[in-house]
Amino acid sequence: MKDLDKLTESVTEKLGERGAQLSHCSATVRETKEFNVDGGEFSLLRTLFDNSLSVTAVKDGKKGSVGLNNFSDEAVEQAVCDCLAAAEASQSDDAWGLCPDALHESFTEGSLVPDLDKLFFRSRELLETVKSDYPLIVIEQMIISHEASHTVYRNSNGTHFTKDSGLYSVSIMFSAHEGEIASSFFSSGVITDSLEAPFISLGSIRRDLADVQKQLHTVTPKEKFTGTMVLTPACLGEFADCICSNFAGDGVILDNTSIWKDKLGQQVADERLTVSFAPSTQGIVCGQSFTAEGFVAEDFDFIKNGRLESFLIGLYVANKTGNRRAKNNCAGMVISAGDKSIEDIIAGIDRGILVGRFSGGDPGTNGDFSGVAKNSFLIENGRITDALSETMISGNLADMLNNLRQLSAERVYDGTSILPYAAFDGITVSGK
Repeated sequence: MKDLDKLTESVTEKLGERGAQLSHCSATVRETKEFNVDGGEFSLLRTLFDNSLSVTAVKDGKKGSVGLNNFSDEAVEQAVCDCLAAAEASQSDDAWGLCPDALHESFTEGSLVPDLDKLFFRSRELLETVKSDYPLIVIEQMIISHEASHTVYRNSNGTHFTKDSGLYSVSIMFSAHEGEIASSFFSSGVITDSLEAPFISLGSIRRDLADVQKQLHTVTPKEKFTGTMVLTPACLGEFADCICSNFAGDGVILDNTSIWKDKLGQQVADERLTVSFAPSTQGIVCGQSFTAEGFVAEDFDFIKNGRLESFLIGLYVANKTGNRRAKNNCAGMVISAGDKSIEDIIAGIDRGILVGRFSGGDPGTNGDFSGVAKNSFLIENGRITDALSETMISGNLADMLNNLRQLSAERVYDGTSILPYAAFDGITVSGK
């Protein structure tokens, strides 16, 4: 194995010798052991090896970056040359920067050595459970893996980080079948650092399987209506990502096009809503430990009790705009829980839609969105009734946050996020 300490030290020295005032590089070696299942049967066991090196330099205010997967001396020398050439071709900007402190830390997280026997047992157990509990489900593909990685980061200010991590990953794609009738495909998955619990009990896998099995026979809403949209945790994560990028991300803050550009410290959502990025919290598996600029990643609140606490920007945009940088790269999203179960929330809804997946274009700068609700169900008089065929829904992201009806008491932990169900009023659902 290549000595990553020596590799990153050499790259940093070469860049400095050739005129770079600022630089950082990160080198990773990764080993993945993977089981594949196709058509419900084990089809492959393989081991994958991967190297990656990212190199960034700033010379006379000009930034260049390159990435490669070859650690040979010749490839690394070429990467240094290409990085400086890319910098020479860019525009000068004095906002580029690094953490000013020289930090030295090592991080170790997760399960570094895989238990392949138990991994295979849990994989086979999942297949058998699906066959017995969900007889209409066909698993099209399942990938179960363990990934172990070693990373070294170094920058020109003297910061040196190392990280060793190991995690298990479960990813399944499936559909329901009954004779000639089939549902649409759906995928579910988790990451974990433990094999103590059956995979079926992790994340939302069991509920996803149950929902898809109910989606063989679908209807279209009889008429257009405005009602309540209930998002599953996974779908809430998709909407939350849109809100983050549309209202608080690097691009819109730098361009001054965000409708929240002057809202720091002000109410932008219902006071029951808190959204944090907390990679170190329990339940987030092998979360982010440090940033590309050389800062140690810290947990922070994006929205707290409905108030906008931070933009989601890196050091460059912070320097350009005079705002504070975010304390990590939006890693480990955690959304506050409510005080009612999802069943009780649905029981209080006269008319609405439960959405498991959403497909639509990018929202407008004002937050308007329109797209197709997939893997969804109609809610009528406090009950989930029919599974719906692909149905158009529309609304506004900013209005949604202020029209929050309820967050569920239960949350789904999938290893990358901790999210509840969420119900929002004022959503338009199209019909026949």
